[in-house]
Amino acid sequence: MRRFLVIVFLWLFLLCLTYSASAETFTCLACHSAMKGKIRTEGGTVIDVNVDSERYATSVHGGFDCLMCHKQFSLNPHEPAKIGNIPKNIAALAGKIAHKAKVDPVALAACTECHDSVYNMVQESVHGKNVIEKKQSDGALCTDCHGSPHYITPKSTATSLVNKKNIVKTCGECHENENLAKKYDFGTHILDRYYESFHGKKYVIGHPNAPTCVNCHSYHDIRMWDDPKSPVAWDNRTATCGKCHKGATKKFVTAITHKPIGKHNPIPYWFEKGLIVLLLSVFAFIVGHVVIEAFAEIRDRVFRKGGGH
Repeated sequence: MRRFLVIVFLWLFLLCLTYSASAETFTCLACHSAMKGKIRTEGGTVIDVNVDSERYATSVHGGFDCLMCHKQFSLNPHEPAKIGNIPKNIAALAGKIAHKAKVDPVALAACTECHDSVYNMVQESVHGKNVIEKKQSDGALCTDCHGSPHYITPKSTATSLVNKKNIVKTCGECHENENLAKKYDFGTHILDRYYESFHGKKYVIGHPNAPTCVNCHSYHDIRMWDDPKSPVAWDNRTATCGKCHKGATKKFVTAITHKPIGKHNPIPYWFEKGLIVLLLSVFAFIVGHVVIEAFAEIRDRVFRKGGGH
């Protein structure tokens, strides 16, 4: 009997906690799920105030209270919380990325509370350093790749921006941007050159083992190619390519590049043209051979009929 009472008590306790969390979230969604359109903040930033409650409920953050991330608010809607309620590490990080997250830097910095090791890698990456050290607002952080934190789904789902079927397009949002390409000098038409490659062609037809951007450049700790810790640094490429191509050598990995086709990279360009000519020549030979055979058959049956042949 005593054991039964203990179980009932624990169940009621957990139920109360769940109800409390749901009630706090409901308080926010009661307005934000009904509000439509965008507003301009006092700082001049335009934000979308609507939150789709159904999509939020099915996201990976659907069970979280809003205040877990939006720590600058208290339970009373939009009443500022006490400064001491925000952890010092999150407040410090929020100050470093305030130029990036103009609406709510605390919420963006709050990612580190659950994803501490990942956020540390991001800060050391070329994307993180561009935002934190170089103070560039167009650098990539969590939401640029994963989308709105209200609607993030597991990467195994088709709706995830980092799903294998979507990750190339997600990376291309920045790396196909001509203004960013000129600003950071990382070249243009990177996706076009990827799709022209053997890897890209396998990816387009849906091959499950086709490598994408993250298989070569990694996920959160992406670094410049000349960084010794980068997986695509010259000293590391054989190991990186060797994950799929066993026994890869220095000569082999030299052919893997994002350099533009044509005069800048003539070997693969003319090799491709040669293969096209060879393929067309084979088909032309087959068709010509069939036409000649057909002509010979018609000649023998019609023009030489009765001639002893």
